[in-house]
Amino acid sequence: MKSIVKHSAIFILAMSSTSLFAQQKEVKLPPEATEFYQPVPRKVTPGQENNMAPDDAIVLFDGSNLNQFESNRSEGGAAQWTLSDGVMTVKPRTGDIRTKEAFGDMQLHIEWSSPTEIKGEGQGRGNSGVIIMGHYEVQVLDSYESKTYTNGQAASIYKQFPPLVNAMKAPGEWNTYDIFFTAPRFNKDGMVISPAKVTVVHNGVLVQNAVELKGPTEYIGIPNYRAHAEELPFVLQDHGDLVSYRNIWVRKL
Repeated sequence: MKSIVKHSAIFILAMSSTSLFAQQKEVKLPPEATEFYQPVPRKVTPGQENNMAPDDAIVLFDGSNLNQFESNRSEGGAAQWTLSDGVMTVKPRTGDIRTKEAFGDMQLHIEWSSPTEIKGEGQGRGNSGVIIMGHYEVQVLDSYESKTYTNGQAASIYKQFPPLVNAMKAPGEWNTYDIFFTAPRFNKDGMVISPAKVTVVHNGVLVQNAVELKGPTEYIGIPNYRAHAEELPFVLQDHGDLVSYRNIWVRKL
């Protein structure tokens, strides 16, 4: 008897599912039902040449001055890096520099070049970094023909994620990073409710695909989120090497 009841229930459920599926298939909508006209995306004029800023971008460095940057020391002050021929270069031992403006979710374009004079190996060779919000580092390093730990090579999320591939150009040539960043979200108690996410395109090649960061960059130890402001400046690192930068712009998202 139990077996009959069981099989009857299964039969009824199957028939119900079939009926529901049949009803779903019978629903027909005109194409207009899935079209909408609001909101209308605003118009943006792309850069006239490759990698140039679109007209809605905030241009932070166009080669003319360092006015959009300051020293990353607690007291601030003018950025002390070298400016020559439209390029800014790390001036060793003057310290990191940061943007005067704060950013959260953003699209960041930045170009950089390793020194042509080869010195050192691994982390001692053309080392710098783009430290988003002052916490989350996309590594800058001469990884063209130099070995180091893979989650510390160029285009890695430092000490967290190695790049999918090594897309480095030779020392002295210009590399491009296009970084798409989603800032972390914290609740009122300071707990992270949505981790930071980063996508990095290195010289036109996808190398970080919407990775979820484990926390801020740590040289030693395990990263752990600590609540911070929704927008913060990003930092360019002075690691003692003559790394150069040009054509830096941001679009707030």
